Amino acid sequence: MPVDDLRSGTWVTYVGGRATAVRVRRCRVEVVAGPDAGLVRDIESSVIRIGARRGNDVQLSDAKVSGLHCEVRLDDRGYRLRDLDSTNGTYVNGLRVNDIYVPPGAQIALGGTRLRFEPLGESVEVELSERDRFGSMSGRSVKMRELFARLEKLANTDTTVLITGETGVGKELVAESLHETGVRAKGPFVVVDCGSIPPNLIESELFGHERGAFTGATGNYAGAFERADKGTVFLDEIGELPLAMQPKLLRVLERKEVRRVGGTKTLEVDIRVVAATNRDLGVEVNRGRFREDLFYRLAVARVHVPPLRERKDDIPLLIEHILANTPGGEGAHITPDTIDLMMKHDWPGNIRELRNVIERAVLLAESPASEAALRRVPAIPQPTRSETATPSSTITPPDAQFSVPVDIQTPFKHAKQTVISEFERRYISLLLEHHDGNISAAARAAGIDRMSIHKMLHRLGLSNPGREDE
Repeated sequence: MPVDDLRSGTWVTYVGGRATAVRVRRCRVEVVAGPDAGLVRDIESSVIRIGARRGNDVQLSDAKVSGLHCEVRLDDRGYRLRDLDSTNGTYVNGLRVNDIYVPPGAQIALGGTRLRFEPLGESVEVELSERDRFGSMSGRSVKMRELFARLEKLANTDTTVLITGETGVGKELVAESLHETGVRAKGPFVVVDCGSIPPNLIESELFGHERGAFTGATGNYAGAFERADKGTVFLDEIGELPLAMQPKLLRVLERKEVRRVGGTKTLEVDIRVVAATNRDLGVEVNRGRFREDLFYRLAVARVHVPPLRERKDDIPLLIEHILANTPGGEGAHITPDTIDLMMKHDWPGNIRELRNVIERAVLLAESPASEAALRRVPAIPQPTRSETATPSSTITPPDAQFSVPVDIQTPFKHAKQTVISEFERRYISLLLEHHDGNISAAARAAGIDRMSIHKMLHRLGLSNPGREDE
């Protein structure tokens, strides 16, 4: 790519048909008007954050600029400017914008400040991992190998990591892989789903409680941070954490000390904290829903998991892994034509949606590329090897692997749901029995998230003998 072609923010270098590096253009942000006029920043990053608070790539003193005001993301299409729900808005050529690609040399107004955004002719190389697998994740796409390279560097540190990404992309797998490949692999991996715990119980779940601390506290209880000593705490859906609880979490992160609810003794904990969210915490900070100091303390290192639509090259790998781990799917195959159709779908539910489509196709022997199948929803896998195909255009389950009685007097829709419910009932019951009721272990083995198991148990009316990791 010629260095004077400034239309792309990033591009990929290939050698022998395999991507060897991603290059990111160096960009200059110059303040041309406002309190910081004359300030110039040359930045080598695929995401450029602009605002009034520390931690931004361009920090402004303008009182009318929000703490996290806007950002510019560099990609192969250009330079994507996005307002982060700022108080006074972001303007280009006098028009208030929310999400737009800006041309080189664009002037951007925020508050009483005007910036010039100028891509330069130079670029820097972003490392790609040599391997196609990290922990329990697989992927040969450029996006995943870029992610793996970043995770390789973070795995052997105790740095606090914030994982972001859409629902269903596999953020928990990233957290597990960081733990399992790092120096704390022999320690516990404790998961706290901040979005599923009632607000009146979240403090006890995180910090523990003493007997009699509140109604129902019939004994002492070690919270997640205590249980994770010498290991990792994974705070899933951290954006759902109640605002009143956030200062207490901040103190734990800074001091590595906890005090149980109703207790007087302070306990030191040796932990690594990894958090994940599908929310934009920068926007949540501007809306007053998330503490700014906690955001920066969590986001010491940031990892973004790409949606499936940005890594479609990995779909054949994911299909094969899902088939290998679906009852009745071990001997099933998908034709190249069907895979081509599946790769044209945007998969808004990400890997979860893909897994759901494949599982239903195996169970009901229908084409995963049918319009109805592609509209169905979710669960979460771990990728692997490439795809094998048969001449058939549909999934072909092996004979006698799974059989169900068919009652043609029952409407098709109801009969179909009965089959699915019975499969789910049998599968989840055996899965929990095999893992001694440990929901976290069962979820990891099945390649789904814990909340999917909880919801399935509730929907099917099954008792919940499960427990989380201890």
